Amino acid sequence: MDTGNKRDVKSDILDATDRLLARYGYKKMTIDDLARETGIGKGSVYLHFSSKQEIALSHIDRIVDRLTARLRVIAAKESAPDERLAEMLVERVVFRFKSVQHYTESINELLASIRPALLERRKTHFETEARILAKVISEGIANGTMRDVDAVATAMAMLTATNSLLPFSLSAKELGKLEEIRGRAEQTARLLIYGLVKHAGI
Repeated sequence: MDTGNKRDVKSDILDATDRLLARYGYKKMTIDDLARETGIGKGSVYLHFSSKQEIALSHIDRIVDRLTARLRVIAAKESAPDERLAEMLVERVVFRFKSVQHYTESINELLASIRPALLERRKTHFETEARILAKVISEGIANGTMRDVDAVATAMAMLTATNSLLPFSLSAKELGKLEEIRGRAEQTARLLIYGLVKHAGI
């Protein structure tokens, strides 16, 4: 029972973090702000997190955890590997955009103070995503519909290509509207997968 309550409070703190990052940015956000926004005492915040940096990084982790859960659902579908791969590439771009579209600053501006830790976290996040994509690529290689490539390296290249659609130096407003982002992601996914799929006579 206690564990459930703690999980709820922790989630509430991360929800409050999302709102306060949009309102103030990381540098101006304080633990006192988080406590007030969550409706708990300052000491209760420290029961769940050791520092403001840990809170911000946990907020990012939660976004990525939700995204990877979505990618795993898509990866488990029974559609053709190239169709699943395309859906996954578009989903990761759209999901990330939706997660930050209420921020007025870019991610780099918001989280500049913790950039080294954030970059290390990003590396781990991308490796997790790459493994999910690589599994689908491996299926395509095994059934003969995709070229015999290094699945993990190809997945990382695809992630890098789609990451470029959401540069961390731009704010959501500068990136454009959701449908514009989706359209660019779909086009990029088509081009990437075209080079991976085997074509008759080639």
